[in-house]
Amino acid sequence: MTSEIIAIASDHAGFELKSALQQELIDQGYDILDLGTNSLNSADYPDFGYAMADALKDGHAARGVLVCGSGIGMSIAANRYRQIRAALVQDVEAARMSRLHNDANVVCFAGRVITPETAKNCLKTFLSTEFEGGRHARRVEKLSRPL
Repeated sequence: MTSEIIAIASDHAGFELKSALQQELIDQGYDILDLGTNSLNSADYPDFGYAMADALKDGHAARGVLVCGSGIGMSIAANRYRQIRAALVQDVEAARMSRLHNDANVVCFAGRVITPETAKNCLKTFLSTEFEGGRHARRVEKLSRPL
């Protein structure tokens, strides 16, 4: 069991996968900060990517999960913020590397592409992989530098 809070959000295209991943997180003992959406009604992905960035910046959650149809829109929206390192992943190796080398703090999924089982495996890997640090720390630091 963990006391870590994980924020989760999706637009309408990612709602079904978000629901499955949210239950997976609960089953693993995580506390959830649900940022929406909570239905299949049309919703704008940038609103949820921005809400995720605010939740992490304000310390309401340690890490996050974003889902939209392709995963691309959510990752673009979230990565507009210096404190966010959002990684779109479609397999376990990408999930592992996003944490190991990039210290990603948000994982993004394509609700219309990835299967729920694969997404769950990626999520488990993302949450259980520690940042390697070392030479990667210098590179990650550059990602958070103001332009």
